[in-house]
Amino acid sequence: MNTINPASVLAMRASILQQNAALQKAAQVGAPNATDALGGAGATKEADFGATLKGALGKVNDLQSKSSAISESYERGETTDIAAVMLARQQASIGFQATVQVRNKLLAAYKDIMSMPV
Repeated sequence: MNTINPASVLAMRASILQQNAALQKAAQVGAPNATDALGGAGATKEADFGATLKGALGKVNDLQSKSSAISESYERGETTDIAAVMLARQQASIGFQATVQVRNKLLAAYKDIMSMPV
């Protein structure tokens, strides 16, 4: 029967907590402020829905292009890092799935509004 060493469990826990704190710190340093994420240049500029949507679609398109390029590079033998290829493909896939879900929600909201009595 395996025995669990409490010291090793505590050491693993401390390591995980330290890595988590480092990731959170890196995310805070590299993250744009909320108005930039919504397409605004500053706190006084109001976010434009069309510009925000266009920016989000552009990012998804960039992810798709990057995924295709790195996949083709791997197929030609120029890149040997399969992890980077799979990561790029998953990012593109998740971005596309999120875009489809947003589109579905927007269409459902449009249909609900159009079916309301005036």
